[in-house]
Amino acid sequence: MKLSPLLAVLSIATALLLSPLARASEGHDHGDATPATTGPALPRFIAVSDIFELVGVLNGKHITLYLDRTADNTPVTDAQIELEVAGEKFKAEKHEDVYEVVLTAEPGPGVLPITATVAAGNEVDLLAGELDHHEEAHTDAAGPSKPWTPYAAWAIGIVAALAALFTIGRRMVSSRQRHAGDAA
Repeated sequence: MKLSPLLAVLSIATALLLSPLARASEGHDHGDATPATTGPALPRFIAVSDIFELVGVLNGKHITLYLDRTADNTPVTDAQIELEVAGEKFKAEKHEDVYEVVLTAEPGPGVLPITATVAAGNEVDLLAGELDHHEEAHTDAAGPSKPWTPYAAWAIGIVAALAALFTIGRRMVSSRQRHAGDAA
């Protein structure tokens, strides 16, 4: 009979640990979807005119260029692009539906002026933009704002189980003392 309080505490602790607070409820699972990657975005620039829209993405010494028509956003795949980055000129090479420029060195932090001369068929246009390139700030702000919230239900369950064990232990000790006093 003395084990019944201990079994009660263990069943309460088990119920708390297996409660819906500790599991994801329906509609909160992520299924088979791949998680989205997080992290800093690569530096980019946009240069727009009446004819063309040029987007450049810097990744180290490589700039990937995406060229579209401004009117209908269709990709332009037959253009000649000459890019001037901070006074240095580069000719873009075509790779499938994008263009690529390889710089001589990775640019340092700061704002870099970009000028692009685009020739596609009979259309020639001059586009200008700026690449705002800064060193990555190493902050760990990507985590949840309250990292303790997933563990709150567990902590409450553990504290409740410990409190119940402490209370049962005290009652068992006081019960033994009374029974020992009855025998004398």
